[in-house]
Amino acid sequence: MSALSLAPVLIVGGSGVVGAQAAHALRRLHPGLRLTIAGRDLAKAQAIADALGQADATTVDLQRADLGLPASARYSAVVVFVKDASLNTQRYAQAQGIPYVSTSSGSFEIAPEVARYLRAPQAAPILLASHWLAGAATLPALLYAREFARVDRIALSALLDEEDMGGPAAYVDYERLTTAAGAQVLEDGQWRWLRGDEGAATLRSVDGVEVAAAAYSPLDVVSLAAATDARWLRLDMGLGVTASRRRGEPYSTEIAIEIEGVGHDGQARRQRHDLVHPQGQAPLTALSIALGVEALLGLGQTPAAAPGLYFPDTLIEPGYFLRRLQEGGLRVDEEAPVLAESEQ
Repeated sequence: MSALSLAPVLIVGGSGVVGAQAAHALRRLHPGLRLTIAGRDLAKAQAIADALGQADATTVDLQRADLGLPASARYSAVVVFVKDASLNTQRYAQAQGIPYVSTSSGSFEIAPEVARYLRAPQAAPILLASHWLAGAATLPALLYAREFARVDRIALSALLDEEDMGGPAAYVDYERLTTAAGAQVLEDGQWRWLRGDEGAATLRSVDGVEVAAAAYSPLDVVSLAAATDARWLRLDMGLGVTASRRRGEPYSTEIAIEIEGVGHDGQARRQRHDLVHPQGQAPLTALSIALGVEALLGLGQTPAAAPGLYFPDTLIEPGYFLRRLQEGGLRVDEEAPVLAESEQ
């Protein structure tokens, strides 16, 4: 499908830190794609639109089923960068029959989104992209899991620099997701919720420094469990100082992916990959979401998505996804595979 033939993509929260970067990422991927930037401050949204070109600005009212938009308004997709507790943005997308992207829900919060989808499963494609940085850990993990005949354990760790929290909406999300419920983990095939000190952990930064962390539950763990049948799955998140800032450079963002299992040669295997973006979390999140929109609209390698409920990893090919992230500045370091401890 040609981007030129599509109605604008409505980006709710598009004047925020990550929303604006996602709009620019979409513009780089598809220069002809029209965009509508929706924000609480119309002047700020208009400034983003002017910088993008082929874009306009509007305000939306999340308390209204029609979002306060004109009845004549037409969009090709709705992408939401704020927590919409009303789900009126999803209702609007389903009523219009257009793709919808959710980015701010923890694993304990998706029941209302799923229920609304189930009431109208043929209305629109719904992408639940509330993974760590919208899939920047999960899709590479699935790519690396192909090196295993059997995956037993996946441990993800994410180090977010304390100077890289983002805008006010990101901070509100962080507070809600880390205090409203425990963290969901998979232990020996059984789902558990860890609370308080039970979730405490330590992660290893790319320079070897250990950083305090805690179990965290965006959608990565449930995605990877369904995709790999691993029996141990956990994501730990640390908020601290990244290796680049310890060297006196600007902050970065770090993701470590550790996989244990059995290789295709029948030998026990353990491998770690470190992913680092030198500009922090926002560019990774923005590009990950832009790739989701691309897939929904059929602007990339695959046809437009049919109505359905999707995770990024059920919509985007992992190798293509990682290649695009690397083109966007992501660095990947791979440790040599070793025998799993139980086999040494």
